[in-house]
Amino acid sequence: MKKLTTALVAAALLVSASACAAPAKLSTEATCERIKIVASDSSASMGKTGMTILANKLRPIVAGASDELKPAVQAILEFTDESAKENPDADKLADLQDDYQKAGATFTELCQ
Repeated sequence: MKKLTTALVAAALLVSASACAAPAKLSTEATCERIKIVASDSSASMGKTGMTILANKLRPIVAGASDELKPAVQAILEFTDESAKENPDADKLADLQDDYQKAGATFTELCQ
């Protein structure tokens, strides 16, 4: 009985580990669609809580984002992370603002 239980636990761990593998690389179109879905959520625009929600929804997209959009999604994520802090660093936020605006322009250009 112990061997069967051990084999089942090992099989479950193996399946779990394979589920944690790196996500497949998305196309630019698929990345755009995912970002549009996240951005259209009304809860993502409500103050610090909204920024936290937005950042948490962007995290899985960054990992599989297309090469063209990955830097833009990362810039948006960094900006939202800093904005969501209880006391955001004004200097860091100002530095991130330029990248955030460029990311928006990149998104607009590639996701028409």
